[in-house]
Amino acid sequence: MLKERIRCRGHENVRATHKSTLEFTKEDYLTPRGDCILCIEADKGINDLSERFKEALRAGKRIIIRIKVGKIVDEIIAQGSPGLILDHEYSMVIRKSKYIDPRTLAIRANKAAKDVDRRIVELLKNPDVTAEIELIILA
Repeated sequence: MLKERIRCRGHENVRATHKSTLEFTKEDYLTPRGDCILCIEADKGINDLSERFKEALRAGKRIIIRIKVGKIVDEIIAQGSPGLILDHEYSMVIRKSKYIDPRTLAIRANKAAKDVDRRIVELLKNPDVTAEIELIILA
């Protein structure tokens, strides 16, 4: 099983209300317009994922994005694609659509930012709260 782990933290401007995307970023700031961003200061961007992991995504494998904050866990299921570029320094975007750009981690997701467990979103409005994101390739 291929797995990657990302740690990131909350920010007072976390809204997570976007209807079609969800993003994790290495950037250290968040404006109120960033309504798809769930957490900042991630310790990995797409560039930092292993080549084996990227190859599995490009082979069209499905992926689970498991978000943990304290004891609360939410999961998103999305799809890889041969068209994935997977070449961005600081962002990872999960999309409900099939749109692909360098920031796209996965497409055809069953959830976007607005669908994430609202208890997680509320906790991540606190800059002192950290989240652990597990990216798991399904066989």
